Amino acid sequence: MYHSKCSNHVNRYDFGGEPYVTNIRQQTCQNPYFRRALWTGDHLQLTLMCIPVYGEVGLEVHNREDQFLRIESGQGWVEMGPSRSNMYYQCYVKSGDAIFVPAGYWHNLVNVGATPLALYSIYAPPHHEKGTLHRTKEEADHDHHNHHH
Repeated sequence: MYHSKCSNHVNRYDFGGEPYVTNIRQQTCQNPYFRRALWTGDHLQLTLMCIPVYGEVGLEVHNREDQFLRIESGQGWVEMGPSRSNMYYQCYVKSGDAIFVPAGYWHNLVNVGATPLALYSIYAPPHHEKGTLHRTKEEADHDHHNHHH
């Protein structure tokens, strides 16, 4: 049986655990949400992110998960370091750039461009609940607060 690549599925659906093929650039650039889990498996998770102009992912650290981010559209400023007070790794990022965040490193990504910052992020192992959908950073912060404290 052949599957056509199509992204006209239900927006909230997480395809994790099943074989899946998609045009990741198209999916990323069309995603209007701050964070959407697209594929959550046992060992990795891919989320789509759209950071509004002047917005940011927010300073955070993942103690278990390595993280890979790829910028598909827009311009950003990334900061990483072993502690909040030592964010020694800082650089400008743009479409086509990949960012690798080791587990245990504090990191933030700020949209410094004039358009939304579209990216996808891979966590290994998964970090968010399967099917996570955060329309805004406020919604994400509220969800994070309720799940982790």
